[in-house]
Amino acid sequence: MSVVTSFSADVLRIDAEAVASELQEFLRETVFHRLRRKGVVLGLSGGIDSSVVGALAARALGAERVFGLMMPEADSSGDSEQLAATLAATFDIKTVREEITPILSAAGCYRRRDEAIRSVVPEYGDGWKCKIVLPDQITQPGYAIFSIVVSSRLGEERRVRLPLDAYLAIVAATNFKQRVRKMVEYHHADRLRYAVAGTANRLEHDQGFFVKLGDGAADVKPIAHLYKSQIYQLADFLGVPAEIRQRTPTTDTYPLEQTQAEFYFGLSLQQTDLCMYALDHGVAAEEVGPVVGLTPEQVVRAFHVIESKREAARYLHAQAVTFPSTPLGASPSTLLGASA
Repeated sequence: MSVVTSFSADVLRIDAEAVASELQEFLRETVFHRLRRKGVVLGLSGGIDSSVVGALAARALGAERVFGLMMPEADSSGDSEQLAATLAATFDIKTVREEITPILSAAGCYRRRDEAIRSVVPEYGDGWKCKIVLPDQITQPGYAIFSIVVSSRLGEERRVRLPLDAYLAIVAATNFKQRVRKMVEYHHADRLRYAVAGTANRLEHDQGFFVKLGDGAADVKPIAHLYKSQIYQLADFLGVPAEIRQRTPTTDTYPLEQTQAEFYFGLSLQQTDLCMYALDHGVAAEEVGPVVGLTPEQVVRAFHVIESKREAARYLHAQAVTFPSTPLGASPSTLLGASA
């Protein structure tokens, strides 16, 4: 028997023109008055999120006050830089190309990663490619044990489950990439007296899909409250080029092509959007299932995965703990009162 429901993908529909207007005013007020900066710096990856933030900033502040950075490295996707350049040309954003491979090599990013991979795939070496993938926790319930997919020089692929220490070592090494990019962004922000604009959407911000003090660092995050499907609605209104809007979102972190779904979210981004909305608004799993193409039991598992990622993300969002140690969220005045 089918379930009658009023829940649908339309719950995420927005008035894109009104939202764009609000965000442009927010950027003007935040950058010019609250932060007292002259413009914004942002990394342009060729992805939908950075493209929308770049377009909003150009409309809000004037294109001459937006500075875009293209920061490719050895593992970057071939079309990322080209798409970033297309976005910059569309909105007349000035850009600079900063090749970060030498910095990453000097820090041991690639060496540390490859050593960790060789602990489970001894023959991994020059000319090989890799990516990390999640198990299917929604349709195939089980523990979230990551695997490494490797491709030899001959293109032969195989998948190997990662022990925790190897997984952590690989992630720790690749996190250099996001932290180096942010370091470069703040270099240009300092010299220009600009603010750094973050490009995380609601899924990434809420679920911890960012590197602490890497792509999670910014002075202003204009789209962190918007679901991924809403970012696409804004992109369409703003006139972001079609080739960017039609590109499958990737991590652009590992040599093998890797979608955000297989690396972190498990579901498609649209499914994650709707499951998160349903969880936060008390929509029953029985109503959600037909809309996202899952059984009620699978929706419940999706809810649990979302909640577990939120819990893990608390550390990523937390500020440094100062003495005396107090619960997260305590105000400075509370601290002074406690020590008086």
